[in-house]
Amino acid sequence: MGMRGVLVYAVFLVFIDLCRGSLMNCNEVRQVFQMKEIGPVKSIPETPRTGSDLQVCLPKNLTCCTKKMEERYQVAARRDIQNLLQITSSSLKFLISRNVAAFQETVDSLVRQAENHTHAVLLHTYRDLAGPAAAPVGEFFTDVGLFVLGSELSLEEASQRFFDALFPLVYERLVEPDLSHLSPLYAECVRAASRDLGPYGGAPGRLAALISHASLPGRVFLQALHLGVEVINTTDHIQLSRECRRGLLRMSYCPHCQGLTTSKPCMGYCLNVVRGCLASLAEVDAHWREFVRSLETLSTRMHGAQDLEQVLLEVHRLVRDAVAHTQRNALRLSAQVRRVCGHPDRQQPEQVSSGQHGSAGRDSIPLKGAVRNTDDTLSNRRKEFLSSLRLHRTFYGGLADQLCVSDLASGDGTACWNGAGVASYTLRVVGNGIKAQAENPEVKVKEADPMISQVIDKLKHINQLLQGKTIPKLGTLDQIETGSGDGYSGDCDDEDGCWGSGNGATERRRIETILTPENTNNHRYHHPQSKGFDQMNSSWRGTQSIPLALVSICVFALFSG
Repeated sequence: MGMRGVLVYAVFLVFIDLCRGSLMNCNEVRQVFQMKEIGPVKSIPETPRTGSDLQVCLPKNLTCCTKKMEERYQVAARRDIQNLLQITSSSLKFLISRNVAAFQETVDSLVRQAENHTHAVLLHTYRDLAGPAAAPVGEFFTDVGLFVLGSELSLEEASQRFFDALFPLVYERLVEPDLSHLSPLYAECVRAASRDLGPYGGAPGRLAALISHASLPGRVFLQALHLGVEVINTTDHIQLSRECRRGLLRMSYCPHCQGLTTSKPCMGYCLNVVRGCLASLAEVDAHWREFVRSLETLSTRMHGAQDLEQVLLEVHRLVRDAVAHTQRNALRLSAQVRRVCGHPDRQQPEQVSSGQHGSAGRDSIPLKGAVRNTDDTLSNRRKEFLSSLRLHRTFYGGLADQLCVSDLASGDGTACWNGAGVASYTLRVVGNGIKAQAENPEVKVKEADPMISQVIDKLKHINQLLQGKTIPKLGTLDQIETGSGDGYSGDCDDEDGCWGSGNGATERRRIETILTPENTNNHRYHHPQSKGFDQMNSSWRGTQSIPLALVSICVFALFSG
């Protein structure tokens, strides 16, 4: 070959090295830039340049990148990782959201079935009572449904209001059945006297206590699922540090500057970059695992007196027994009512509508909702859901690895990008979590993301509740969401996660729902009218003496008689 041939061959090798990555022109770079919609192609040079103005994608030789392109690439890298996070978490998020909606639908169906049973028992046992009692029964079970799904209304007040509304009907048809229909004014006096007279014994308080006790685990369970969705939403939109953004740019798009548009990062390189970016998310892992275990633990305790389904489907028996108690004490109650309200004021015959005469027919009872599938129980739904959720218990611990293995990194045995060129990656690969990042050669992690730290605190809080270590007061289920501490009782520290009983303003507040309308077709519990809450706070409260307002009603009734 001779000396001249050797020199020519050497020059040729240098030329090939300069043009490595197809840098004879920037056409391929332009095509990918346009295809990925990274930015306007007019910013891309026609031929390779020196790239002295670049900040991250520093070239060894020539480059197809400009400073404007580098900025666009960095935005694209951040967008890509957040899209990947959302895609990766979508099945978990859908699983939880779908089951929140399913639980609400099952509770709605269960409450309607309990309402139907109560109507049926009243119709079978006290036929004359069933029709007129339909409205109070329906209102009570609406309150029950709201309460079970997290409303802050007082169930004790709702129960008492239900039995108060029932008393004039029971008095007219069972205590003094020989009377004609009571006038509206006298019936109101009888209703107002109900709490002082106690015609049902302890039934109102007993009913409220049974449902409250059975509802508490379900309320906490649903609240936990709401928080699960919040955790995923927060981690999907994690704020990426400047170091992370630069690392993602270097890993994903800097090879494009050298014309290596199809090269993927080496596995070890990818793990270092992504583990550094998602170090805060790895800290969620232990608490998320505990969250799944705690949901399972709570589910196993939801039986017997804490089985909402069993308790609700027995409500009709307690109502029947309460009415029977009133009937057994008819003589005493008749005398007490007459002493408070005077001689019964009868409604004139022409004032009585035809619908009030005779016994209530079966067709007059407004049975609501279809018969439920016996397999479609709250218990079965929980079991199916938890079985699926268990598959996602390691989600946050393996998230960075999953992104690299499934989407970002090059497969074994293929040429890969190591951050500087296409070659093997020889630097140490660090582990997951904040502490492990101290030795990360690609991304410097200074501290945990504050938003992720807040999510972890909420998970710790809900896990305590799920495990029964702290008992929430019924009525302030939004404490987890808001992080508010002003509703806590004095029985425990704020750090314990105790839920207080709230205040008057809280009691009157409309129910906030985490689910959006598109997550469920059932809007019944999402936007309750405030009327019921106002009535709740203005209702009569039982005292040892006759209230002044009650005396006024009764005096007016006597004079009008």
